[in-house]
Amino acid sequence: MNELEIAAGLPKTSNYRYAKQVGNQLFVAGQVPHDSKAELVGQTNPFIQINQCLTNLRKLLEVNHFSENDIQQIVVYVVGEHANLVNAWSAIEEWFNGSVPPATLLGVSQLGHLGQLVEIDATVIRE
Repeated sequence: MNELEIAAGLPKTSNYRYAKQVGNQLFVAGQVPHDSKAELVGQTNPFIQINQCLTNLRKLLEVNHFSENDIQQIVVYVVGEHANLVNAWSAIEEWFNGSVPPATLLGVSQLGHLGQLVEIDATVIRE
């Protein structure tokens, strides 16, 4: 974690790197639904959690001088019943204004934090 990420409002973490730039690529760790105080948002709401993940991803892109146009693919992990996947996907479509990059939507049994319903991975390459 570096000071620019903290200044951008990403939650402070220990022993965790948000991203690493190699040439025109940004290798991004899975984005989780934590606010700037490292608190989980939207405890039971995948729509709210997806929006927080995407907000964090946008901040991370900006700090590293990339843009949302550089997102080449996303993978969305969702815990719970089918309705959670539908709600999460709805938030994805809204966020990208209907122009979603190639994406995979996966149902999973659990994620790293108690109450976490979603996580987003992104492949980021500046062309």
